[in-house]
Amino acid sequence: MNEKLGLFGKKVGMTQIYNEEGSVIPVTIIDISGNTVLKVKTEDSKDGYNAVQIGLGEKKASRVNKPMEGDFSKLNITPKQHVNELRVSKEDTGKFSTGQVLKASEIFAEGTKVDVSGTSKGRGFAGVMKRYNFRGFIRTHGTHEFFRHGGSIGTRLTPGHVLKGKKMPGHMGSEKVTVQNLVLAKIDDERGLLYVRGGVPGPNKGLVLVRNAIK
Repeated sequence: MNEKLGLFGKKVGMTQIYNEEGSVIPVTIIDISGNTVLKVKTEDSKDGYNAVQIGLGEKKASRVNKPMEGDFSKLNITPKQHVNELRVSKEDTGKFSTGQVLKASEIFAEGTKVDVSGTSKGRGFAGVMKRYNFRGFIRTHGTHEFFRHGGSIGTRLTPGHVLKGKKMPGHMGSEKVTVQNLVLAKIDDERGLLYVRGGVPGPNKGLVLVRNAIK
């Protein structure tokens, strides 16, 4: 089990499985098949740091720009839809080679905890009650058209302006979210699937990053 490296995947959706005691466990299925090592970077090379560049998903050659097309042709690898890299230790760089297809069992172990990062679903423009769980104003004593407002946002003389970071209405969602310490219930290497207990960020078919828990 590698503590530094993770795998990218596509969120398939949620389902239920049964454990050995016969209890129902809600899980999210993540398809991590096709994680291919594109490049291994080391601090001794011109890159100056240790990392593994990983590609996921297939992409038409006609949709790849010329520089990326040249990189893929040099590696003799078909163009990938998603290209990302993860920092690793200097000792771990020797475990990877260009063109290597990573399997879940090489990185994770069943029953351990993982952190899953993804882009949350976009909710559009939202008020403070939906966005920040504000209580709202009273519904009695003559209140009129003020039920879902945020209330006072500043003072008059000191400091004389709205403080930075004030919770106000605005765009909700579509931001990077990490859910920590989710239990990895099952690994299916044959189909390239991970079964993570509970929900993970983002919509179905959304790109997520699964890493061993840091806490």
